[in-house]
Amino acid sequence: MKTLNRLIATALIPCVTLLGAPLTAQATLVTTEQAMVTPAGDASRERVAAFLSREDVRAELQTQGVSADDAIARVQAMSDAEVAQLAQRVDQAPAGAGVVGVLFSVFLILLVTDILGLTKVFPFTRAIR
Repeated sequence: MKTLNRLIATALIPCVTLLGAPLTAQATLVTTEQAMVTPAGDASRERVAAFLSREDVRAELQTQGVSADDAIARVQAMSDAEVAQLAQRVDQAPAGAGVVGVLFSVFLILLVTDILGLTKVFPFTRAIR
């Protein structure tokens, strides 16, 4: 019990000491381009996820060796800019005609993230890390 109290006291000393340290804030100018960018939000993610959930898209993903659930999970992990770009490609694709192009984009994104070591979807890639 005595060693536990010493351990807790030893951990609390730096915490209490640093509690009084002043916090700093940083302000920068925002450019017009940064102000005009709107976040993709959940709507774009849902639109891409709904596209990847279609049966024809799932079948095409399976032929390329990618699980549709893995692709949807990767879309959820993408940045807002990446999701917005992918959602724009999904919206521009004609019904049924642009499936291959969008699937190729998803394939390339998954391949690059595999090579970077962020995901492990394809067994034939090795991470550069």
